[in-house]
Amino acid sequence: MAQIQHQGQNVNGGVAVSGVAAAAVGAAQQGTTSLYVGDLDQTVTDSQLFEAFSQAGQVVSVRVCRDMTTRRSLGYGYVNFATPQDASRALNELNFMALNGRAIRVMYSVRDPSVRKSGLGNIFIKNLDKSIDHKALHETFSAFGSILSCKVAVDPSGQSKGYGFVQYDTEEAAQRAIEQLNGMLLNDKQVYVGPFVHKQQRDPSGEKVKFNNVYVKNLSESMSDEELKKVFEEFGVTTSCVIMRDGEGKSKGFGFVNFENPEDAAKAVEALNGKTFDDKEWF
Repeated sequence: MAQIQHQGQNVNGGVAVSGVAAAAVGAAQQGTTSLYVGDLDQTVTDSQLFEAFSQAGQVVSVRVCRDMTTRRSLGYGYVNFATPQDASRALNELNFMALNGRAIRVMYSVRDPSVRKSGLGNIFIKNLDKSIDHKALHETFSAFGSILSCKVAVDPSGQSKGYGFVQYDTEEAAQRAIEQLNGMLLNDKQVYVGPFVHKQQRDPSGEKVKFNNVYVKNLSESMSDEELKKVFEEFGVTTSCVIMRDGEGKSKGFGFVNFENPEDAAKAVEALNGKTFDDKEWF
């Protein structure tokens, strides 16, 4: 389970379990009986899905989605229950269970594409520790509201890419999560939590997004805060500069520099991104 730290304090994500239950109850009250099942192993069949979910209640239908031509599994499917209570129980009890050796993700099926595509309640998390998987992310963020979807981005080998997405059923829940978790240490790594913005919406006016805080990684272990500050101060006044370190004071290889003016921050990123210092390329 992910551990959140704030200025030296540890906060265990144990309350998230009750958050999952609350999410399930809320959706059950709305009459939802259909579940989406993701991250299915290629070998999982309809009958296996039926058998696995029948332990939670009366299953009306199941379907593993497949390629129309090759009939190869697409890695996800749907399960429909007779009652919202059975669907709620399945979500609460079967989410992240192993099926054919692979943990599955279970969430309520959102049929309305406008809800999925609106971006409302959707947040983006980056700089995640590689040990944080879908379950740990869900447990951490479910404390703030009912989650519609939750996923850590992974490479073809299943290794975390260090970022993920969570979509809540309300914008208020998303804002609570952002306010409480942005800048926190999650498994000893400071994470960024903010609103998710679709690629086509990120720069509709052609103007660059303004920012003051710069994240820099792949730093040399020997670099000090003062040395990092000296490099960035060439581009403008900085208000803070810190290299993240472990309990023994050893550099974790990344840090944060905050500028007084966003224009200076943008100049620093443009000039330093990809540059090499002490045989290490910054990015």
